[in-house]
Parts: sequence; structure tokens; C-alpha cells
Amino acid sequence: MKAVIAREPGGPEMLALVQREVPTPAAGEVLIRVAAAGVNRPDLMQRNGAPIPPGVTDVLGLEAAGVVVAVGSGVDEWVVGERVMALLNGGGYAEYCVAQAAHCLPVPVGLSLESAAGVPEAAFTVWHNLFELGRLRSGDTVLIHGAASGVGSFAVQCAHAAGARVIATAGSPQKVAMLQALGVWRAIDRHVEDFVCVVNDCTDGRGVEVVLDNVGGPYVARNLATMAMGGRHVSLSFLQGANIDLDLQVLMRKNLSLTSSTLRPKSHAEKARLAVCIRSRMLPWLASGLVAPQLHAQLPLSQAADAHRLLEANANVGKVVLTVAQ
Repeated sequence: MKAVIAREPGGPEMLALVQREVPTPAAGEVLIRVAAAGVNRPDLMQRNGAPIPPGVTDVLGLEAAGVVVAVGSGVDEWVVGERVMALLNGGGYAEYCVAQAAHCLPVPVGLSLESAAGVPEAAFTVWHNLFELGRLRSGDTVLIHGAASGVGSFAVQCAHAAGARVIATAGSPQKVAMLQALGVWRAIDRHVEDFVCVVNDCTDGRGVEVVLDNVGGPYVARNLATMAMGGRHVSLSFLQGANIDLDLQVLMRKNLSLTSSTLRPKSHAEKARLAVCIRSRMLPWLASGLVAPQLHAQLPLSQAADAHRLLEANANVGKVVLTVAQ
């Protein structure tokens, strides 16, 4: 089969299309004929030399959608021919990949496999961070940074589906327009407006109950200034740095909580637990069209380097996926 690896750590030009043996599903796994694979920032980190977990393939790709073509022993929840979207430990940038059966989700009727490929990373990330750690509830107001990204735009829609109001930041007029089209209460161009002032104006000084932040660095202290009493701050990433300066008095006076998580190192059992929650709570939103992955570009597997360049330039408005000819 064709698959994409990084020949050595470096830029997008290090990505290469190579021939690999089709993997065999082990106990508890399924083999998927890949229709499309999502492209995510951890893929860029892996390409740049970030270590991968022991025993994980060097083929890139943490999510994919396609059709089950074989099942390993002990798998009874999936049968050959079913359409699935899967969270992966790696291997999605290929014509075939293996996935833990418990980390797969059914593709709702009416959702294309290309769109489905952009769901797993976003769904697992948003469910755990926004709803479990952030405890978002109907009636809350949430501030979402980087909201025009694949995960961000998915989070916006899920927050709406749950009955919350969304204030969202992005980095260009085009991205702000996309957020407005998604129905956010207030979209902020971070290059033009101070989000702290906007949030406080919008909420009459009360602040937001939840912040979903992928920026880190100096944003964290500024985020705290936008938060309501008892607010929950959830960090997804740290594009502007992992080191932060905080005034603990603000944290204590407002009774705020600061938390974070990362998906790839989570245990098999924890990912399986999340899949059960997503299946019952989020899939109905997808099936009804209330939530839909926003696709910026669909590029063939051979253009994986161009897909990485899009993400590195922050040029994507929504998700970028790699398609595989069937």
C-alpha cells in the first residue's frame, strides 16, 4: 500500500510517499480501507521530530475514515463493509490502517467519508476538554480561541448544540466571516480588537464561564481577566509558549480552575470510554446536521506536504484532509 512518512525530521519537504505492507489487525482491532485522513498539528510535530509512542507506526495520521475490510479476534461490534471513522495511534496517511475497534465510531448516514475523516480528533478533544474538563452547560458563555481551526469550529458548533453562547477569536477577516456564518454571538479578529475588552463589554463585566485556549503564553493571564466567578480555563495547546506568568490572587479571588489535557498519550481504556460518550452525545448532533466538520481543503495523499504547509501558515479555515483514491 501507499503510505506517508517523514524521511527525517524537518519541514514539509521531508514527507515521502512510500510502499508499506498492508497491516494485519490484531486482537481487538479492525483493518480500514482509508477513504480520507485528517491532518492535525501533532502530525506536524511528529514530522519535526517529536517522539512517537513505543510500538506505534512511523506512518503519520491520527484519524481516518473508511470502510472496514477485516476484523481481528474478539471484535464483534464491527463487520466487514461498515463505514467507520477512527481515532488512531498513527497510520492514517495510508491506503489502509488498523484501529482499535473501541476507538471507532459509525459514520452517520449523509456524512461523506471525507468529512468524517475530520471528526475523530475534534470530537474526542472537544468532548473531553469542553464538556468534561470545562463542564460547559446550557446557558454558559464560552470563549474559544483559534475558533476557525478544525477543532475550534467543531467546538463552536458543539457549544451551540449544548445551548451555550460563544465568543470566538480568529486571525483574519475571512476566518471571522466563517465564525459569523456559524452563528457565534461575537467574533473577534485578534489583530484588530482586544478580546479582553470585547468579552467584558459583551458580558457587562460578568465574564465567561469557560475558556478553551490553544494559544498559551501571554494569553493565559489575559484569559483569566475575561472569566466569571467559578470559571474553568482549559488549555488545548500552547502556540505562543508553554511557560506562563499568573497572578494567583486572581485565580483564588475568582475561584477559577486551570486544567488541560492531551489526547495521544491517553490509555486505550480512556479513549474507549470517551468513544462511548461521543457515540451517545455527539453523534446525534452530527446525524442531524446540527454539527458538521468544516472542510477547508481535500488534497490527495501525494500532496501531504502541501497540507502541512497550509496548517503551518495558519491558512486553513476549518479542517484539511488527505483523500485516498479507491
